[in-house]
Amino acid sequence: MKNIIKIFISLMTFSSVFAQNSAENDYYRMITLPVPEGMLLEVGGITTMPTGDVALATRRGDIWIINNPNMTGGTAPYYRKFASGLHEILGLVYKNGSFYCAQRGELTKLTDKNGDGRADAYETVCNLPISGHYHEYTFGPKVLPDGSMIVTGNVAFGDEEWWRGESRRPWRGWAVKISEDGKLEPYATGMRSPCGIGMIDGEFWYGDNQGDWMGSGFIAQVNKGDFMGHPAGLRWTSEPNSPVKLTTEQLYAKVNPRKDKDANGYYIKPENIESERGTYLFELKKDFPELKLPAVWLPHGVLGISTSEIIKDETNGGFGPFAGQVFVGDQGKSNITRVYLEKVNGQFQGAAFPFREGFQSGILRMVFAGDGSMFVGETNRGWGSAGNTTAGVERLVWTGKMPFEMKTMKAMPDGFEIEFTKPVNKATAADFKSYQIRSFTYKYHPVYGSPTVDEKFLTVKGLKVSEDGMKVRLLVDGLRQYYIHELKADGLKDTDGKNLLHSLAFYTLNNIPSGEKMTGFVPRPTNLKTNTEKTTEVKLTTPDDVNAKKTAAAAKVVPTFDEVKPLLQKHTCVACHQADKRLVGPAFKDVAKRKYSEAKIVELIYKPQPKNWPDYATEMAPMPQVPKGDALKIAAWINSLK
Repeated sequence: MKNIIKIFISLMTFSSVFAQNSAENDYYRMITLPVPEGMLLEVGGITTMPTGDVALATRRGDIWIINNPNMTGGTAPYYRKFASGLHEILGLVYKNGSFYCAQRGELTKLTDKNGDGRADAYETVCNLPISGHYHEYTFGPKVLPDGSMIVTGNVAFGDEEWWRGESRRPWRGWAVKISEDGKLEPYATGMRSPCGIGMIDGEFWYGDNQGDWMGSGFIAQVNKGDFMGHPAGLRWTSEPNSPVKLTTEQLYAKVNPRKDKDANGYYIKPENIESERGTYLFELKKDFPELKLPAVWLPHGVLGISTSEIIKDETNGGFGPFAGQVFVGDQGKSNITRVYLEKVNGQFQGAAFPFREGFQSGILRMVFAGDGSMFVGETNRGWGSAGNTTAGVERLVWTGKMPFEMKTMKAMPDGFEIEFTKPVNKATAADFKSYQIRSFTYKYHPVYGSPTVDEKFLTVKGLKVSEDGMKVRLLVDGLRQYYIHELKADGLKDTDGKNLLHSLAFYTLNNIPSGEKMTGFVPRPTNLKTNTEKTTEVKLTTPDDVNAKKTAAAAKVVPTFDEVKPLLQKHTCVACHQADKRLVGPAFKDVAKRKYSEAKIVELIYKPQPKNWPDYATEMAPMPQVPKGDALKIAAWINSLK
């Protein structure tokens, strides 16, 4: 292939890709970059260059430079191959005229020394131990202020205990710091699948996925010597250069790893015990100070599935009203979450909001460009993701229109303060029925993921709307330290009568701030009940239910694939399932062969039974957020595949 490929495509192919939430497109428009025919850009790394070009690294081992990525003047982009022959690149930075990328087993430096546009020097900066297990992905690097770099490494999985993360070689399940001269220094451990990495204000951040020992996705700031929760990497804490001294035995003395065997001597895969309270992560911090709690939890299936890139908006308003906030990509759900961070008592915490969904494939890497737009690199890699393609690059551009959003959600001594991007309609803001708050947490156990547990609905006992309509402060009874506080603000409208673009927020309350409590607020009417509708429990109809006939009649109208496809994408079913092909989970046709009733399929959506599919390594997480009507349509379509 020539070094430079010019793509002759009409401007009609540069049209935007519309998300399931078409309203999002009014404010943040997706532009799909065309690629040459036959080129599969499974993006594992993305970075910008001083020239304004964008560089991409692919998991297939190539590095491409895109000239004119903004398609200025209607001119198509140019793709130039800079390097090839590398091994599954999952990160890329440009520093002092060279590229640095993490391959499976090393951190590599690539330089064009003769100026011909291609790398002619491939240098090993540092070797990284690997066993050869397929799951030992290596992510990074991220550059620290002193010029050194951080690289993270996935764990492997067991042979007999195929569900259990293992660190088979030193520093797997760790973040390591690598100096400019190639010296490796173990930095932090407790990581399972640390694809989510980022640098925010000179500090290293990491995000993980739901999995064994990981109740849900999250992001956290990481310091040297931190333990992030997954025990596999503790295997190496006895090494003299380990900054973490916690041992596996110490952790297992507090939390049962459930390495149990059956009567035949085979290990039993741990599953959630609903009747068992279990241990919460924040409770262990009392015994293990090195344990770092998530700054912000990202509830699984709602905000994401597989946490990826973490970037801060430093565009000074070029990307809209969220300057200084953090954006987190997701590979499985093909969406981006927005995060507002604050420090309380020296500890990070904050709120996570839905931001943009409907990308064409799984988001692995993101970067802001000089013009304020965001470039998004994508792949499903066989991991599976929402969207209708396997890979690609998209550009996200703020249209200049101001969305009506909750801009920030701040913790107060007695509740929360919500700031908006536009003035709120004061009548809706003063209506207590506009708000619903519940708090919950996750179990810390060796099971794959956790349901939301210890749920409580909290009462908004008072509120105050600012004179300019830009803020509302809520007096909340029963705040719980360390718990996730979900806010639903479905009733709010702006002064033009428009609803919030996204009415959902999740605040991780690691600390309740001190300070003056609210005065002069409007008290809650004494006759107004708190909305305690369970969002994590769905009561299903039974043959004896008085509504069974209505449900059955509705289910007889079988939706077509075109009708159900938006639901499969919206609820991320397609991230793990296809109609007739095994992916992360079984094919829908294989589910249909089980001859479940529609009601049973709905039940299994809400409360999956991993034991029903023992040949699949990744368990399906409970999906209680799927509305019952959508679940019934999906179930009816699945059974039509018989």
